[in-house]
Amino acid sequence: MITTCAFAQSFSIQCEDTCTHVHGIDMSHYQGDVFWETVGENSKMAYVYLKASEGGDRIDDKYKQNIELAHKYGLKVGSYHFFRPRADLQKQLDNFKAQCRPGDQDLIPMIDIETKSGLSTDEFCDSLFKFLTLVEKAYKQKPLLYTFTNFYNHYLSGKIDGYQLMVAQYTQREPVLNDERDFSMWQYTGKGHLNGVNGYVDKSRFMGKHSLREIRYRH
Repeated sequence: MITTCAFAQSFSIQCEDTCTHVHGIDMSHYQGDVFWETVGENSKMAYVYLKASEGGDRIDDKYKQNIELAHKYGLKVGSYHFFRPRADLQKQLDNFKAQCRPGDQDLIPMIDIETKSGLSTDEFCDSLFKFLTLVEKAYKQKPLLYTFTNFYNHYLSGKIDGYQLMVAQYTQREPVLNDERDFSMWQYTGKGHLNGVNGYVDKSRFMGKHSLREIRYRH
């Protein structure tokens, strides 16, 4: 018997086919042109996080098209920024704000944290926490944080308890954080398949009793 959300076993049987958790996807320019009408018809995908920006000056060239069409075809939409610890923090915030406009958001902003950019852990954390403070002030709510299990365990354990967390780990085993903290969402594969998307797509789902209402944008 399948009792937990499992990694995709084949093209025809995927995680969302074997459980009752709330599922969603992450998208960026890497997926190219998406057939959003087809994606929107998939009732198992309740939300999408779209890449908006990276560092101080990079934007995702599919963002504006993706957010317009994702809304049009009925998905709950949030936006994320890929954090570059060495880049100017105010420029990163301004870059994100230029894309991630509050009126377009159904879900709280998400910050993608994957690299220390060669900084020491203390320097990295100082940069990150200053940036998170800027984001919270700008959007008047704490962002959702995204990172990988190993990255969290090495550099962030016990340091971001006040934030909701999406953890990436591409195995059949649910993630375990070394401080045993609760987390809201699990990105369980970077090689999911979805009608309307050419190539792979990142898929995630809520953990336990966590639900979509916890990450709704407060307007």
